[in-house]
Amino acid sequence: MTTSLPQSVLDAADVSAVTQLVLTERESRDLGRWERLRGCFFPDSRVRLSWIDGTGEEFVRGSIEMARRGLPAKHRLGPVLVRLNGERAVASLSAIIDIPAVVKGTPAHLSSYARFLYRAERREGRWGLVGFDSVYVRDEFTTPIPGQAIPLSPEDVAPFRPSYRMLSWTLASQGYEVNMDLAGDDRPETAEALAREVYGWAGLEP
Repeated sequence: MTTSLPQSVLDAADVSAVTQLVLTERESRDLGRWERLRGCFFPDSRVRLSWIDGTGEEFVRGSIEMARRGLPAKHRLGPVLVRLNGERAVASLSAIIDIPAVVKGTPAHLSSYARFLYRAERREGRWGLVGFDSVYVRDEFTTPIPGQAIPLSPEDVAPFRPSYRMLSWTLASQGYEVNMDLAGDDRPETAEALAREVYGWAGLEP
């Protein structure tokens, strides 16, 4: 005897699977679980962030190198919202990227606020990531000692976008080439274009 489950139950299972996939990717990145991180991405995936535009595999290798260079980013995550359309899904969430830094000899803490967009697809019964993008909102430096000044001037960060200028300065100081054309709240049209691209890939409206 066979019984069929209601579509709402099947959808709930898929939402849970995609949510866990996203959380597994982020936890693996934060904890340096590199093989588990690698397993979250399909081979033809694409990751477009401040410091990389490449495949999921290239993102993993770059993350390993970043950790070795002393930039161990951690992430504070908001709730994951998943929208399904058949074998494809888009997951979105707010996030804060925390990176310890040294600004001209002064210990500092960088917090970059963003919205993450993941593209997921079910292939041969397994959900995997095929895209990871970010919309940058704003960022800031704080110091571990209250009242201590950050020795940065407006001129130091003038070349960088307002939505991710401190993140850009930090990465550039470590030798990374930062993409200045990413989606950000300082250029709303870029965020809208990215949303149309990502959700359109899944046959959804932004």
